[in-house]
Amino acid sequence: MAVESFSGNRKPVDMKVGELKLASRAVNVKAKVVSKSEIRNIASGRDGAPHTVCDALIGDETGCIYLTLWDDNIGKVKEGETISIGNGYVTLFKGSMRLNIGRYGTLEVAKEALAGEVNTQNNLSTKVYEQPRRPFRGRGGRNFGGRDRRGGYRQRRY
Repeated sequence: MAVESFSGNRKPVDMKVGELKLASRAVNVKAKVVSKSEIRNIASGRDGAPHTVCDALIGDETGCIYLTLWDDNIGKVKEGETISIGNGYVTLFKGSMRLNIGRYGTLEVAKEALAGEVNTQNNLSTKVYEQPRRPFRGRGGRNFGGRDRRGGYRQRRY
């Protein structure tokens, strides 16, 4: 049995929106854009570079999910259009599922429109999941030798 590495050696698989799970990686999805949120300006990355971000509710006859759009991809998507996402992946943002395009993914307007209505009753992004806490990477919150953040000693709790 071959084991795929995390480096992206997976072959993308075609999926319907309703089939997406938390662990979905390397998926191709064809969906219709139901709505788009307001564009937000944020500072992101290690350097705090300015970026724009927007959420689009996309779906097919099996369900819908929020797609996170960054910078140039925001202008590519219009309400009512059918889009094709290649090599996408699912993450949790504030406890809800989001579909992402990422660095290795593609987004384009589909040549054929999606037939049928979008199933907005099965919105995968409305279910809230317990999100594991990420390990703290900074130094400020750790306890070294009983000292508190101000350099003094804190009282022990028994």
